[in-house]
Amino acid sequence: MCKRKFTIKRALCWSRRSASWVRTLRSSLFNTAIRKRGNGLRFLLLTGMSGAGKTLAARYMEDMGAFCVDNLPPMMMVKFMEACETTAMRSSVVAFAVDVRSGEFFDAQAVSKLIREAQGVGHRIETVFIEASDDVLMSRYKETRREHPLSDAQVSLTEAIAQERERLQPLREVANYVIDTSGMKPRQLQKKLQDIVKTDGESIPLRIEVMSFGFKRGLPRQADLVYDVRFLPNPFYIEGLGCQSGLDEDVRSFVMDHPVTQEFMQKLTELLAFLVPHYREEGKQRLMIGIGCTGGQHRSVAIAEAIAKALRELKYEATASHRDLEIEQARWKNGAIIDE
Repeated sequence: MCKRKFTIKRALCWSRRSASWVRTLRSSLFNTAIRKRGNGLRFLLLTGMSGAGKTLAARYMEDMGAFCVDNLPPMMMVKFMEACETTAMRSSVVAFAVDVRSGEFFDAQAVSKLIREAQGVGHRIETVFIEASDDVLMSRYKETRREHPLSDAQVSLTEAIAQERERLQPLREVANYVIDTSGMKPRQLQKKLQDIVKTDGESIPLRIEVMSFGFKRGLPRQADLVYDVRFLPNPFYIEGLGCQSGLDEDVRSFVMDHPVTQEFMQKLTELLAFLVPHYREEGKQRLMIGIGCTGGQHRSVAIAEAIAKALRELKYEATASHRDLEIEQARWKNGAIIDE
């Protein structure tokens, strides 16, 4: 009996405290109803059970190019959306988490009404609800030893989970997507979120960086693939070319016109054309390809530029960068170059 009174008392408290900000938000919504929204922004309201994986979901969404805000107070929801719509956003998808961490300010029934009203005045907003079974949530909290946002000295973890599930029910009922992570691996969650975040049937873009480097300074730690081009003819030993780089036409021609280089480029381009789609299918958003020669000034630079160009011709978003080029060129100016 005491537990029931405690729950009802808290519910009445939440209802009274939320009433004023709900009225304020409704006024804001209808004051902007006439304005046409034409910047194409898509909003994803991320909510659900504590411990179900909302933080991981937000991280995945951010990796997919979405602009993410965690634990947004409900009374700031509409103002936040309006601010995004009047700002030149780099991302076309904005995700924000609203849940019981807002304490007495959180009222799922009021938030669900605001979602419908926001949609009615032109906001493109969808709700992603993430949940898990009680047993799984209990297990996760025991493993992490974290405190549930609704638990305290009077409310056990079991009771807190039950209260949260009841409070969130109005949002679950209006959710566009419900994801149960009970038996789900992180990769599976990522794939489901990809299907949600991608728009107009397009896949999440894969950004490829082709980095040249010198082996004498070690491998780039962030590289996913590394190719050694020290077997190619070395311009370092050709008079007039040693002080130049793979960005200069004379060096580029020397490296690229050699039959071995042309055969290598053909085979590597074919290999990457096979590999890259599989990386993207596995959910990778960034791929770094390392191209190494001895110093990182001549062969690797020319090849990195050529590979990035070949990938762009295959319609991938690819750029070339050169880790050690400036260092090597500075050594030439200082007369500190030794044989490669």
